[in-house]
Order: sequence, then structure tokens, then C-alpha cells
Amino acid sequence: MAEAAEGQERLNRITHLIADSMGTEVCSIYLLRDADTLELCATQGLAEEAVHVTRMRVGEGLVGRVARNARPFNTTNAPTEKGFRYMPETGEEAFSSFLGVPIQRLGERLGVLVVQSKDDRGYSEDEVYALEVVAMVLAEMTELGAFVGEGAALSARHTQQVMLRGTTGQEGAAMGHVWLHEPRVVVTKPVADDPDAERTRLQEAVAQLRTDIDQMLTHVVKGDKEQAEVLEAYRMFARSRGWLRRMEEDIALGLSAEAAVEKEQSSARARMETVPDAYLRERLHDLDDLSNRLLRQLTGQGTDTGAELPDDPVLVARNIGPAELLDYGRKLRGVVLEEGSVGSHAAIVARALAIPLVIHANRITTEALNGDPILVDGDQGIVHLRPEDTVASAFLDKLAMQAEAQERYASIRDKPAQSLCGTVVNLHMNAGLMADLPSLPSSGAEGVGLFRTELQFLTRAQVPRRGELAALYSKVMDAAQGKRVAFRTLDIGSDKVLPYMKPQDEPNPALGWRAIRVGLDKPGVMRMQLQALIRAANGRPLSVMFPFIAQFDEFTRARDHLMREMDREAALGHVLPETLEVGAMLETPSLAFAPRHFFELADFISIGGNDLKQFFFAADRENERVRRRYDTLNVSFLTFLEQIVHRCGDTGTDLSFCGEDAGRPVEALCFAAMGLRTLSMRPASIGPVKSLLRRVDLREVRAVITEARNVGAQSVRGDVMDWLKRQV
Repeated sequence: MAEAAEGQERLNRITHLIADSMGTEVCSIYLLRDADTLELCATQGLAEEAVHVTRMRVGEGLVGRVARNARPFNTTNAPTEKGFRYMPETGEEAFSSFLGVPIQRLGERLGVLVVQSKDDRGYSEDEVYALEVVAMVLAEMTELGAFVGEGAALSARHTQQVMLRGTTGQEGAAMGHVWLHEPRVVVTKPVADDPDAERTRLQEAVAQLRTDIDQMLTHVVKGDKEQAEVLEAYRMFARSRGWLRRMEEDIALGLSAEAAVEKEQSSARARMETVPDAYLRERLHDLDDLSNRLLRQLTGQGTDTGAELPDDPVLVARNIGPAELLDYGRKLRGVVLEEGSVGSHAAIVARALAIPLVIHANRITTEALNGDPILVDGDQGIVHLRPEDTVASAFLDKLAMQAEAQERYASIRDKPAQSLCGTVVNLHMNAGLMADLPSLPSSGAEGVGLFRTELQFLTRAQVPRRGELAALYSKVMDAAQGKRVAFRTLDIGSDKVLPYMKPQDEPNPALGWRAIRVGLDKPGVMRMQLQALIRAANGRPLSVMFPFIAQFDEFTRARDHLMREMDREAALGHVLPETLEVGAMLETPSLAFAPRHFFELADFISIGGNDLKQFFFAADRENERVRRRYDTLNVSFLTFLEQIVHRCGDTGTDLSFCGEDAGRPVEALCFAAMGLRTLSMRPASIGPVKSLLRRVDLREVRAVITEARNVGAQSVRGDVMDWLKRQV
């Protein structure tokens, strides 16, 4: 492998050497041509004319099964096996026994290495293991470009255009260059001549790793049980004799220390993808992270590689915490994650920073290199890595159209969102960070309809102090320059677990102990936060709303807490707010049917559209299989919103709609037609929503919705879109 040769010639020699040394008639190497197609790239024993001709899908035939399952397959009689597929051009009908092992690197499928014999030969465990070691080296050589040369399947890795389809975490479009949150560790020496020296290197690195973990444990903040538990799990894995023994066995067969670590890491990642149990998957993540630490010690490739953050960075990571994302701040053009969820901490911060985010972009961390050009389409959930000129040109056109639209929106920034029929809709913005507040005047928002106070809790290692919160809330009010800010009290639980809060083992966290339920059961933090809000107001108007109210008594109890803190602050001689508004988030259908007295007592109600929709349709918004199945403009949901509008109208209670759907122009138009007069959304959505509202007559929109309901339509979207095409 170290000899100078063309890629194809090197592949051919490898198949000959393996076949000769194992005493088999056939050795073949299949490499992935794209994400789903395997191609025969070299063979000893099958028909030569089949090379670069025979192809199969991942999962097709025995070779495809090995690639899909990422596990060896060993049989004495291949034609009788379920799923066997005969490729006539290869001439393989004469061969009975079959052994295939995956060629993989860190969970990434690269191909399959196969040996076959005419007799009914069962390959021993030692032979299977040896072939796995060879496949590991093949994977490293593929990564290093050892097989690049003639042949369409042998083009260099990390050079071709790749399109990855994920899920929208935050809408928007961005163009930039890749910045890897955790730089790739490249194993440049997969084989070694001195096993004893390599074993010593490994043992010294493992000893240092164990020492580092022990030191980290001594520095854990007292009482931080969760962090201590994570490090204890690390220590357990680091001291695993089986883990070390398997790596030493790989070294004995000729691998370098770092290649042995990576082989074990690749096996762990392959297992990770097939384990259904969330706890076991998390432990395999621990082992994966531990292997990364060991690799960095062996190779000297730390996280600080000397690379400089590009001017237009798009962050690429497997996953990332909110504090780490905030460290990058507004420097980022976009974020692409392999994991994550629409309600994750990272998604919340990305929305607050108005950064396009795509999640579930499989293979992005293995495909991308620092500095690669990348396009992020957060609207479609698509990522283009190293795009061709035509794709980049089309994307630039999209960005130019968006910039042109923003200029158009800027011209109406100071004008009201008044429809042709004279109806005025108040447009507010959502926020959660001080960094959001500069958007208030430039977006044309009339105030902050939702300030998420939990972000200050999520991004810290311990509970923030009352004085810190009071200073922050005061700065928020200063930045708002007299415009109304509705502060939502701490909304934690479900998908938002504080770093210092013990996770609750709940079968369905979205329906569990969260938001106001936590606040009422553990009132200490809520009282501290309410005191901070009162002191931050310092004689200015204050608006407070409580999240996830499901029944009347939860609101009255929370409101009583606030009133007691008002009395306490007055007794201490502190300045009270000039006025106080106390509201509730309506996020459960039950609250819409609360007694009339609730609507009379609440100063304002904000419909939390994201949660309300998932509970109304019984469709988890974290579940991709069901969340897109139900339309916001479903007749039933719009009728339900209309009932809420009428109840608030009867008692004169201010009502707003807050959530992602409020920022989608067509949805916002229908909400306004159903009687909602205040909408709260991300700042970038205010211009598009206002632009559409100013060009339509809401009475006509209402008539279209009514007609669709009368004829039994399930959703009014199609009818409204058809009407808009004729009108706008």
C-alpha cells in the first residue's frame, strides 16, 4: 500500500494479495459510488469486465446487506441465503462460500470487502477478524486518497459536490465556508512495523487519558451530580480491560495505535446506529467521545488546529450545546447538525440569533472539511456541500431576491400593518437574548410579544443570581426604548433541561413536569425571578406571563406568587412597576374552556401556537413522521382559534398568537381573518407578513375561509393560495 502506484493498480494488487494469503479463489472490493450505490471496483477471481460495471443498492444482495448492517456476513452456501442476488456478468455462480466485511470509518460506510470460494468453506473467527483489520486499513487508505486515479468510482474524496437533505431547525438561507466544531482527526499512518512500540504508545496514551478524567472529576462543582455521573461513565469506559485488549489485538495484527483506536471507534458507531435503547446509545456516544480524546492524544491533533475562522463561517457539528453556540454568536452565517431536534437548545438559540439551522443532516461531519464552500437552505432543510457553479449561481439568485425583498420591506417598516379594509394588526417580535434587541427598531416590530427568559438559565452551569437577572431584564427594557416587553417566566422541562437540573425520567416529557408545573412545585426559583423582574422594571410598566397554564387554578396560584412579591418589594421600600400586566400562555386546549373568570382575571392571553398545535392534533412536533401531517390551516384548528378569539372578545381580554406559524405570511393572513389582532414572530418575518397584510382585504380572506369550511374542506390552504394568486 505504501508503494507508488495508480489507484486502480493498487486496488488490483490488494485483491490478489488477499486471495493468495487466504487461499480463496475470489477477493473483491466494492466501494460506495454515492450514498446508496455500491460498485465493484477491483476483483481477483470474478470476470474482469464486470469491474466498474456491476452495481447494487445498499441492502441489495449479500454485499448490500453487509453494507447496510455494517456487520460481517459469513456463510458456506451463499446461493441458499435469503436475499442472495446473482450477478451474471461477474461469473460468480461457481462460488459457494462467502465472507463479506464492511469497509467503514467512524460509522461512515465506504464499501465492502468480499472473499469467496468454490467449496463449502466456513471462515474461522480469526480469518473474519483479520479481514476486518484489512478493511479498516482500506478505509483509512480510501480516506487518504490512496485509490484515486482512473475509473469513475475512484475520484478523490471530499472533492465532489454533495447534497444532504435534513430537517428545518430555523428558516433562512446562508452561503459560506465550513467551520468544523470538532476538527476531524486524520490517521496518516494506518499500519506499523513495530507492534511492541505501538502497544506502548497506546498504553501510555490510555494512562494519560485516565489521569485526565480523574483530574476532571476532582474539579467537578460539588453537588453537580449529573456532570459527575458523566465523568464516572467516562472513567468506567477508560478502565475497561476489554476495550484496551481489543485495540492491542488490532495492533498485534499490524495496525498503528491510532488506527486500532479508530477501528474500535468505528465498531462502536456502527453499533450505535442499530441500538434502539436511548440510554445505551448515550453510553456509546460516551465511548465515541472517549475514542476522540484518545486519538487526539496519539496524533497530537488537538481541537486547536491553527485554522482561522473564515469570514463567513457555517458551523458544522454532530451536535452542540446552547452555551457553545452562543460563544460563536452572530459571527455564524448558518449551522448544520447531524443530530439535534426542532425544540433543542441549539435550535432555540439559533432562532434567537436568526441563524439558518438544518438538523439531521446525516454524514455532514464526515463529508465536510474546514473551508469547504457550503450552502444552507433552512427553508427546505437542504445543504449543498462544495456546490457546482450552477447550484451556487441559483442560490445566489435566491439570496439576491431575499435581499431585494428586505429592501422592499424596509420601505414599509414604519407603516402600520393595515389591510385594505382598514383592519390594523399589531406585529411584535420574539426574543430571548440581548443580541435580539437591536432588531426591534430595524424590524418594524411594535414591541416584544415574547421574551424567553429560560435562555439565561440554559446557557449557564449554575442558577443565575437575582441581581444578574435584574440587571439583564433592566437592559432588555432599556433596549426596548419604552416599547412593551412581555416576559415569559422560566419555561423548562420537556426538551429544555437545565444543565444543573436532574433530568426527569418521563415517558412523555412534552406532557410531563415542565414550565409552570415546575415553578409551582419548586417556587424558590420562580420567586427569585419575579423579584428580579419587579426590580428591573424600577417604575416602568411590567408585563409578565406564565407558560403552559392548563387550568384556572394554576394561573391564580402563579398570579398570587407575583402579587405577594409585589407586596414584599413594597415593604422593602423598592420602586414598584408603574403598571403591571399579568397574562398566561394558552398552549393546551383545556385552557380554552376555562371558566369565564379566568378570562376576566387575565390581563392578556398569548396563544403558544407551537405547543397548542401539537396537543390539538396529538402530533409530537419532534416526530418527523407525524408533525408535518397536520396543517395549521386545518379547518378544525382555525375554528378552535376562532372560539378563543370570541371568548377573549366577550371579556375584553387582549389576545395574541405567538409561534413559528405567526411568522408565515399565509398563516398570519388567515389568523388575522379569524379575528386575531396581535401576532408575535421572529424579527425577519415581520416585513413579509406586513407586506402581505397591507395588500389584501381581510373580509375577502374571511369569505374564502368560510366558503372552504362550508364545502367540507379539511384545510383552507389550497383555497386561500388560489385566491392570493388572483389577487396579489
